[in-house]
Amino acid sequence: MTFPFRSPRDTVNGIAVFGRILDKIRYDAREGRLPEGYHLGFMEGARTFDDRVCRFLGVSFEDLTRRTLAGGEDAEILEWCFQNGRHPDSEQIEIWNGFMNKRGWRDTAAGGLQKQKEDAGLGHRDDIKVFFDLMDVEEGRTP
Repeated sequence: MTFPFRSPRDTVNGIAVFGRILDKIRYDAREGRLPEGYHLGFMEGARTFDDRVCRFLGVSFEDLTRRTLAGGEDAEILEWCFQNGRHPDSEQIEIWNGFMNKRGWRDTAAGGLQKQKEDAGLGHRDDIKVFFDLMDVEEGRTP
């Protein structure tokens, strides 16, 4: 199965993960649900990438969803986030991308990454070092 979500490494105006979230919002609206194993928005008791992106941009997930479904290009939706939330500068974006690209590697999320790898039958894969690697492998991309 080919997944219609871009890699979390792909950026929209330099911001990682943002485009992937828009893909999931659009897919969910079109198909009525995400593929098994995927989630959208927040999960009780867990910090998700969707949650982190919204907090980084200072917008609610519900508002981002409404704006996304109203239509427009990814860059237009991101600009809406800047106007209705916060507009991080280039250094803040660099720090954000660095944090997100390394999430799961030698940090507080490392145990969760290992568990997700094992749940996916990929516990033996030493090339999966961060969550972005796991997402890419599960979706048929090279980490």
